[in-house]
Amino acid sequence: MKLGGWQRCSLIDFPGKISAILFTEGCSFRCPFCHNPGLVLPGQSKQATLSEKQVFEFLQRRQGKLDGVVVSGGEPTIHADLPEFLRKIKDLGFAVKLDTNGDRPDIVERLLSENLVDYWAMDRKASLPRYSQVSGIDLKPQTIEASSSLIMNSGLPYEFRTTLVRELHPPEEVGLIAEEIKGADRYVLQQFRPLITLDPKLQSASPYNDEEMEQLCKRARPLVKECLWR
Repeated sequence: MKLGGWQRCSLIDFPGKISAILFTEGCSFRCPFCHNPGLVLPGQSKQATLSEKQVFEFLQRRQGKLDGVVVSGGEPTIHADLPEFLRKIKDLGFAVKLDTNGDRPDIVERLLSENLVDYWAMDRKASLPRYSQVSGIDLKPQTIEASSSLIMNSGLPYEFRTTLVRELHPPEEVGLIAEEIKGADRYVLQQFRPLITLDPKLQSASPYNDEEMEQLCKRARPLVKECLWR
């Protein structure tokens, strides 16, 4: 597994669990608002590359102290050795949360069939007709629909997430996305923070403020079981 960095302890990234976060390098998307460009573009991460040996030695020492491990990115599902990597984490007794863009429904299906993920967090970058525009690549929206359906029907806890950029996500976009995931257990709207972005032009963008984020949540709440913003 190609790892670009880690956070050794988090109280907020894995609901209900104290966790470590591992960041994989590389991504299949080129979202202009991405806040981890060093992980998206190979070889440009400012964090020291980690070895699996370092990671598992650390996790062995943290058994009984950490509850889980978040595997994020970049995009973890582009790595062929992801199932084996997650299995090693599970074998140490940790719960696994996986952050994914949903571009690989075949991998999502495999991880579900092998019971390698305990909590799913899938990004919904935009409404389906605008997905290529916002994700920065040409893709078939059916892949996003397939991954969403697999996760929603998995019986496992999950959330969908959208980072809202005023220039890319007009207010009506929230309702359109919520309609596409109608009935979802949890939909999280994330406030864009223009500090570091893949497209430097967005570093001067104006985020939705707190009051606007709450109003955007209200658009989605009639369509999903829970909607919150952070």
